[in-house]
Amino acid sequence: MGSLFAWLLFFFFLIALLAMVVYQLMCLADLEFDYINPYDSASRINQMIMPEFITQGVLCLLYLITGHWFMSLLSVPYLYYNVTLYMRRTHLVDVTEIFNLLNWEKKQRLFKLGYLIFLLFISLFWMIWSALEEDEREF
Repeated sequence: MGSLFAWLLFFFFLIALLAMVVYQLMCLADLEFDYINPYDSASRINQMIMPEFITQGVLCLLYLITGHWFMSLLSVPYLYYNVTLYMRRTHLVDVTEIFNLLNWEKKQRLFKLGYLIFLLFISLFWMIWSALEEDEREF
C-alpha cells in the first residue's frame, strides 16, 4: 500500500507543477493578446517561479527517498535546468524585456509542459502497475 500511496503523492505533485506551468503560459498568452499589461503579467509569472522550483526539487527528493531511481533520473534534467536558471539569476521575467523575450518564454514553458506530461504518463503507468501488483498479492 505504501508504494501506491507514494505514486499517488507523486501524481499530485506533478499535477501541481503542470498547473503552475499552464498558469504561466496563460499569463504569457494574455500578454501576447494584450489582455493584460506587462507589469501584471511579469509579476504573476514571477510569483509562480519559486513555488515551481521548490515543488520540482521536493518531487525529485521524494523520488530519491522512496527509492524510485528511474523517475529520479528522469526528473534530474528539469531540476538541473531550474537550478541553472536560478544560479544565473535569469529565472525571473523582466518587465522591460518581456515583449522581446515573449516567444522564448513561451517555448521554454511549452517544453517544460511537454516534459511534465511525459513524467505524468510514466507516473500514471507505475501507479497503475503498483495497484495491480498489490491487487495480485491480496489473492
